[in-house]
Amino acid sequence: MKNKAISISACQQPISECKNCALNGILTCEFSKKDSIIFNITSLIYGIPSFAGMILGGYWLWLIGYIAYWLFFQFIWENRVFCSHCPHYNQDEKKIRCYGNSGIPRLFRYHPEPMSTSEKIQFLVGISILLLFPIPFLILSEQYLLLLITIIGIIIWVRFQLRRMCSRCINFSCALNRVPKNLRDDFLRRNEVMRKAWEEKGYKLD
Repeated sequence: MKNKAISISACQQPISECKNCALNGILTCEFSKKDSIIFNITSLIYGIPSFAGMILGGYWLWLIGYIAYWLFFQFIWENRVFCSHCPHYNQDEKKIRCYGNSGIPRLFRYHPEPMSTSEKIQFLVGISILLLFPIPFLILSEQYLLLLITIIGIIIWVRFQLRRMCSRCINFSCALNRVPKNLRDDFLRRNEVMRKAWEEKGYKLD
């Protein structure tokens, strides 16, 4: 018998039906190595100069703390308030398979309902800390060129995510999600578990 993660798509329909689905290629219903590579490469635009600035400034302990926070955020905090609401989290595997957090262990139960207001705020606060943490240290160490590159890199990364990734992401309740309602509704009609959970929270399909 095939593993559920292989035979069943994120919308809980047989993968054999994906080729005839109107959402195929429009939403990130299935894991794509290409999207994962692009996501990680664009992260380096701000990651490399920010790390380099902290190293050159001698803020080694703070850099270790930054890395520790990144691990905590990605493996624990984001995993619970953000990832656990994504249809990809419902795959029958021990690790998440999505472009942003592929390989991260599934530590919590799946939450098909939309993210709460508290969870949305927590996610935005968490990702803001992750992006902005190095900036004060670049200023204090007068690494102004690296500071400028880091800020430009953050802007490029955020704009890229909003335009390319967030406009196709199936974690619809994220505060940054940009998928049109008609596409969101089409997906929910295919995913009965998620649709019922959303409707119980007051969501209405058009």
